Amino acid sequence: MKKALLVIFISLCSTPKRQWQYRLEHHKALSSTSVSTNRTKWNSKTNMVITHPTLVVMESCSSMHQLRQIQARMTLTGLISHTFPLSRLLAFCALADAGDLRHALRLFRRVPHPNTFMWNTMIRAHLNARIPTTAFSFFLLMLRRHVPFDSKTFLFALKACEPFSGPSLGESVHCLVRKTGFDSEVLARNGLVRFYAERGWLKHARQVFDEMYVKDVVTWTIMIDGYAGYEFSDEALELFGLMLAGDVEPNEVTLIAVLSACSQKGDLVMGKRVHEIMERKNVRCLSLLNALLDMYVKCGNLMAARELFDGMETRDVFSWTSMVNGHAKCGDLESAREFFDQTPRKNVVCWSAMIAGYSQNEKPGESLKLFHEMIGEGFVPVEHTLVSMLSACGQLSCLSLGCWIHQYFVDGKRMPLSVTLANAIIDMYAKCGGIDAAAEVFSAMLERNVVSWNSMIAGYAANGQAKQAVEVFDQMRNMGFQPDDITFVSLLTACSHGGLVSEGREYFDTMERNYGVKPKRVHYACMVDLLGRTGLLEEAYKLITNMPMQPCEAAWGSLLNACRIHSNVELAKLSALNLLCLDAKDSGIYVLLANICANERKWGDVRKVRNLMREKGVKKIPGHSLIEINGEFKEFLVADESHPQSMEIYKVLEEIFLLSKLEDFDCEL
Repeated sequence: MKKALLVIFISLCSTPKRQWQYRLEHHKALSSTSVSTNRTKWNSKTNMVITHPTLVVMESCSSMHQLRQIQARMTLTGLISHTFPLSRLLAFCALADAGDLRHALRLFRRVPHPNTFMWNTMIRAHLNARIPTTAFSFFLLMLRRHVPFDSKTFLFALKACEPFSGPSLGESVHCLVRKTGFDSEVLARNGLVRFYAERGWLKHARQVFDEMYVKDVVTWTIMIDGYAGYEFSDEALELFGLMLAGDVEPNEVTLIAVLSACSQKGDLVMGKRVHEIMERKNVRCLSLLNALLDMYVKCGNLMAARELFDGMETRDVFSWTSMVNGHAKCGDLESAREFFDQTPRKNVVCWSAMIAGYSQNEKPGESLKLFHEMIGEGFVPVEHTLVSMLSACGQLSCLSLGCWIHQYFVDGKRMPLSVTLANAIIDMYAKCGGIDAAAEVFSAMLERNVVSWNSMIAGYAANGQAKQAVEVFDQMRNMGFQPDDITFVSLLTACSHGGLVSEGREYFDTMERNYGVKPKRVHYACMVDLLGRTGLLEEAYKLITNMPMQPCEAAWGSLLNACRIHSNVELAKLSALNLLCLDAKDSGIYVLLANICANERKWGDVRKVRNLMREKGVKKIPGHSLIEINGEFKEFLVADESHPQSMEIYKVLEEIFLLSKLEDFDCEL
């Protein structure tokens, strides 16, 4: 084992000269002014009672200038030759915010035989300075020089392994823990569980956890948090139940992890149980209260969330954002906006939550307006903000803003292009008619997920390019991606728009058998639309009546529209009747049926439909259109005269109409 670790050490040391120069420059920068924001405060507490005046002064030292004066005094009095005073001097230089790691290295090199505490101090100091390779090198030197280890040594060594890919380095330390007998120490074992859990190797973590005879609250918390962090909520909650059964009292960190698991699973019962534990322990920790608030919001219990929020003595931006997010996801945008406006100090997450709320609830214009306000306030958008904005641009067909977001943030290297962001860009371009731009982004992606393929298939389907959609689906299968139910919605839609009846039938018939995707209402509706568009009305009607579930509005609506295309009045009446049973207030059903009857000169049926509308109190929703002018959207209703320039607008429309007539006249000549 020692040989294996030394081989690793040699590989770490055998770095190119340029990297060593970088490290040397990095060391030079490790002064009190350069790293004070990245390093932990010096923990001056010690179990020993300090009575020596010089050491007492050093425990309250706050700068390297003072430290050097104290060091000079210790040198004159010979105190520096003693192990404990020297270790305190080294600890300040290495670990204090005002310390200097270069000075600590000089001190350490002058010590003939550094003890375990000093070695641990140097490992920890390089971890704080974010130089894990050097930290691990100190650990290997300890091994090489036969310096005795303690549990903290292994704790810091495992921490130094975290930035390196692969488990081999940490597993080597694990083997050394076993070989040296420290596997019986709770602190070392906890370090192993944390190392594996934080990297997602939960089976390794659980194995170490299960082998422990003695577990403290930290052990349980690390394992529960590991499960929750990787969304294994069932395992996290099961383990929490075992923890309570074992009479181990959870701490605040444990409860935060459990509430996170409850939020993921939507387990309101366990969430309330945690709330009871908090009440019993009289916990008033803000981070824990925020986690509880987030759980209630994500579980859809806004009443409990509001009651908790109103009772909180202290709130931060996370508290307010949770309420914004909760009401926005429930569609209560008015309440969400009230919480947003009342938030004392908004951050970018709060802005993003409100923007996403508008975008997800079909208020894209409000999203755009709020986005401009956010930029005007000086906030820099994060990925979540841009994803919501791109969705709003797609809904409004606002290609100019969508292109600007792509070019300014992604092409301008201001935001890394993640898979999620690339998917949003593809979706935006596709919905705005820029399918070639969408394909270009898709082709350039180094990493894709199922959503990426679905977005491209849906884009081709929406833009009438059925064959390209089918080709992308074939590529998706060849690349080893498993299609989901959304894939087949897009694929069947493409077949419908392209008139690919045989292909659509094959995909529909094989989606469950070949891919394990059971057809849902939306898939049946797509098939009805495909059959109806191609004139196979009887087959479409038969498919609806033989559905294993209650037909949805989309299915009957597709059939009604097909009846309009192919002038089938009787089947149109049947479709409309079923639609009205589902939604009697939808004016579009009455209008479409009346138009179908009028086209076939069934004037008596037209009167019946209109009379039925009056009896039900249904009024036709006026048609409207949207136009973008200089980044601002203007909405127009049918025969609208509310715009201040309506007279000029209608005059231009008349001129366009006359010009079109002249064009028709020229063509006839």
